[in-house]
Amino acid sequence: MSVTLPQVVLVTGASSGFGALTARALARAGHTVYAGIRETGARNAPAVAELAEYAAEHGVDLRAVELDVSSQPSADAAVAVIVRDHGHLDTVVHNAGHMVLGPAEAFTPEQFAQVYDTNVLGAQRVNRAALPHLRARGSGLLLWVGSSSTRGGCPPFLAPYFAAKAAMDALAVSYAAEVVRFGIDTAIVVPGAFTSGTNHFAHAGTPADTDRAAAYDDKYQALMADVNKRLAAIIPPDADVAEVAEAIVRLVALPAGRRPLRVHVDPSRDGSEVVSAVADRVRAEFFRRVGLEDLLAADASL
Repeated sequence: MSVTLPQVVLVTGASSGFGALTARALARAGHTVYAGIRETGARNAPAVAELAEYAAEHGVDLRAVELDVSSQPSADAAVAVIVRDHGHLDTVVHNAGHMVLGPAEAFTPEQFAQVYDTNVLGAQRVNRAALPHLRARGSGLLLWVGSSSTRGGCPPFLAPYFAAKAAMDALAVSYAAEVVRFGIDTAIVVPGAFTSGTNHFAHAGTPADTDRAAAYDDKYQALMADVNKRLAAIIPPDADVAEVAEAIVRLVALPAGRRPLRVHVDPSRDGSEVVSAVADRVRAEFFRRVGLEDLLAADASL
């Protein structure tokens, strides 16, 4: 299989979890990787130090760049640093996200907006910073880290996160058609529930309205307490969260124009892959009916 040349890659939300694993895996594969991390000189300074140590130990080109996806100036500045250093940017990995756990009713609208801001508007800010450079080169890749919850068997009490991930998926699909004529590929990696190897559940946010949350305790407290255990029980013991990073590495390595729109990495087998295959096929069939087949990804015949 032919592969692409080494690329310059920006990974958002790279201080931990999927982002940290992906940044390291891409660097090991020979790419120049900028790990987007916010508060690099404060709260996340230890993560930056670990990144530098990893780069030195493995002899890879892996660098931290200050990036807060909630700020357009921060996104603009991060991309400007990369373009200044290398003259171009090839791939953006949209990974930044935040999970919350609790009854949907107990989250304030402002909390919903905050989760949406990180998971959806953050990607939009980074796209607005990066796409002018990708369009000018006539090439590039937007790679989105989604969630099987978008179409799979999503458990309760994760509503703000799941809603934001569904919105991000819809945004990615729309972008796919809007940037393909510029030579820019789109790929969506869809992880299932990995209950170990990331800090998603450990760092999950909680509802601000504690009184509303307490109203659910009588009927749902035990369920809320062991959602993570229930998910873990259906995941094979050999499931490795690093598989997500490796899937991203393989997608980046594929030749331009031959990358599939969607790749699932779901050890829980929650059904998302089945539903997505139908949804993506229906979209492809509609595009053909209206004469827009040139806007489809390489695997649009599914």
